[in-house]
Amino acid sequence: MASLRDIKGRITSTKKTKQITKAMEMVSASKLNRAEQNAKSFVPYSDKIQEVVTNIAAGTTSRHPMLQAREVKRRGYLVITSDRGLAGAYNSSILRKVYQRIREKHTSADEYKIITIGRIGRDFFRKRNIPVDKNITGLSDQPDFADIKDIASETVQMFTDEEIDELYIYYNHYVSAITQEVTERKVLPLSDVSKDKAASGSYEYEPNEEQILDVLLPQYAESLIYGALLDGKASEHAARMTAMKSATDNADELIGDLTLSYNRARQAAITQEITEIVGGAAALE
Repeated sequence: MASLRDIKGRITSTKKTKQITKAMEMVSASKLNRAEQNAKSFVPYSDKIQEVVTNIAAGTTSRHPMLQAREVKRRGYLVITSDRGLAGAYNSSILRKVYQRIREKHTSADEYKIITIGRIGRDFFRKRNIPVDKNITGLSDQPDFADIKDIASETVQMFTDEEIDELYIYYNHYVSAITQEVTERKVLPLSDVSKDKAASGSYEYEPNEEQILDVLLPQYAESLIYGALLDGKASEHAARMTAMKSATDNADELIGDLTLSYNRARQAAITQEITEIVGGAAALE
């Protein structure tokens, strides 16, 4: 049985850990509020650019390469994870799904390219000898589009240059503070856009639809990546807040169990001392 000093030491260390997890929970809750606002405020822009792109694509006979499906020789996977852990199953659920998909669809590394946002995803693939073609780490908790513009434009350019024939994005979709869903979304080609119903309302294009599509389609694809990143950041903060709350609750429970054990051991020690004193007094009689 552990000594009173050992139990008291564990109680003290657990209380210190609880203080840390409680502080991290509060920090994540604060970051979640802003990240949730960022994700929601981006939706109107995303909806509007989708409406305009759909209207143009539905009203033109454009053969723009970003709108055309082609034979898939190489597939691209853009994986959004975090730079830090302590977020429950946030990272592992995404990586498990991507890794499973790669093993199902491909027999050679020549058949796909990996682009990662976040250190956890990069390290996961490198440890399994899966090459990572592009990567970005060190993003802020509230990223701006400028922070990921380069990797987003380079990824879209990979499709335009036919380095990849499809692009899928994997991230955690924010549903609520306690629920995040692993999401697989096809970003390129934008073949579904041209099939969508055109938005009501008329537009006049200057100089013409073709030139506008050349500018707008890459921006639209990049906005899908940025929107997924904002969604993923909100999910990350929510997952970390939930994980730290669970850790705090577990610490409370452990402190209660240890305190009970400490009191029992202390009572046993006192009882033993009393027994020895009584026994000694009886021996002197």
